[in-house]
Amino acid sequence: MGIINLAKRLDEVSDSATLAISAKSKEMKRKGRSIIDLSVGEPDFDTPWSIKEAAFKAIKDGFTKYTPTAGIPELIQAICDKFKNDNQLNYGPSQIVVSVGAKQALYNAILAICNPGDEVIIPQPFWVSYPEQVKLAGATPILVSTYPEAGFRIGKNELKKKITSKTKLFILNSPCNPTGAVYSREDLSEIAEVICSHQLYLIFDEIYEKLVYEREHYSIASLGKEIEEKTITVNGLSKTYSMTGWRIGYAAGPEKIIQGMKKIQSHSTSCSNSIAQMAALSALKGPQDEVEKRREIFARRRNFIVDRLKKIEGVSCFFPQGAFYVFPDFSSFFGKRYNNWIIKNSLDLATYLLEEAGVAVVPGIAFGADHYVRLSYAASIEEIEKGLSRVEEALSLLK
Repeated sequence: MGIINLAKRLDEVSDSATLAISAKSKEMKRKGRSIIDLSVGEPDFDTPWSIKEAAFKAIKDGFTKYTPTAGIPELIQAICDKFKNDNQLNYGPSQIVVSVGAKQALYNAILAICNPGDEVIIPQPFWVSYPEQVKLAGATPILVSTYPEAGFRIGKNELKKKITSKTKLFILNSPCNPTGAVYSREDLSEIAEVICSHQLYLIFDEIYEKLVYEREHYSIASLGKEIEEKTITVNGLSKTYSMTGWRIGYAAGPEKIIQGMKKIQSHSTSCSNSIAQMAALSALKGPQDEVEKRREIFARRRNFIVDRLKKIEGVSCFFPQGAFYVFPDFSSFFGKRYNNWIIKNSLDLATYLLEEAGVAVVPGIAFGADHYVRLSYAASIEEIEKGLSRVEEALSLLK
């Protein structure tokens, strides 16, 4: 029997480097190796107990069946209330869809908007799945480089230059993974002006909105009716409430697009997990004091990890205003070697640090920025100190 070729789209899509590093570090741990994981994209805190209790109650009550595709009405209303109270956005229930994580919400939105041949503008460094999801939709990612000197933020002029007759969508993430950049109200106003003067949509990914330091978070759709009608706002429960494994995300936007997203979801996952939806309802309607406590802990860790990185010769680090990552520049070590190791790029460096130092980080190339490495401070200060001491020692061996 001859070999059957798989779909050509697979040739265009890369594996997730973050998941690959995580899998490799876990395998090394299973084999008894001491590994400090600074690669993870999830809070190290447990899900608050009140949220777990809501899930237990759902199970006891037999709330274990299919729900409507868009989510249970109570959760949809809680999301509407959340947008109104936190983001000054007045969405109705028909403008909301609950998904299996924010990642599915993003993918559904891209599929609902883009045709093959359309162009999608994405600031670079980017979250690893943006360009891959665009490619899976048959569209073309158009990358726009940003730099630490400009706060890793795209300006209106850089955006304008990339817009063509094929441009259909712009994806913006604030706070940003991997850089920790946060867009100010003025930044967003300028971007909104560009979007509104062209025939394109905007996906605004604000999954890290509750993890902002010194600055304030603004939802771009709140800046006026015109930009609201062109924006799909994506969020979820994973980062704010440490609910990564519960897989609850959501999106809000123009009803026509949301209805399209529901149609796509109805033929893929159908609906989100019923038990997790009840837990999400508890998270949104319950006490929020734990969210602020954890934000303050992340702020202290951020200050510590940036100060510690500055003490490592050859490393420079942008000071992030949000999320829980730092994105330091390690390019001064490219071209150096130790024993059989030759560090040519960020992937080589990440592999070297994992195998020689026992520290898991994510290579910057995964985010489209090879000079950098992403480190997560979703770990205790003790673990961060131990990990960076190992990194510093390993780097000192490179000549």
